[in-house]
Amino acid sequence: MNDLRNKREVVRERVGNALALLLLILIGMLAFMGPSGLLAWGDNAAKLDAHEERIAALEEERAVLANRVDLLDPENVDPDLSSELVRRDLGVAHQDEVVVDLGDQP
Repeated sequence: MNDLRNKREVVRERVGNALALLLLILIGMLAFMGPSGLLAWGDNAAKLDAHEERIAALEEERAVLANRVDLLDPENVDPDLSSELVRRDLGVAHQDEVVVDLGDQP
């Protein structure tokens, strides 16, 4: 009777140890291959670099647009910019001017 009880305790202990080992293996696999694991760090770093480049490009574009807005201040309009806009939008030119279409310029 006592021998049977000892065998049950040994089996129960081994099953408990096996479950704990499986749980630790699962946690280790998630730490290595999970969405925020070691393998995902390279992808996340590449995405971060791409986003930082996009942000830098957008900041440059924003600075250019902010400059144009400042030049179009209703109190003090830049004459060169206003002339450029009028000529471009209305398609007007003096008789002695030659208009050269350069296409879409960035």
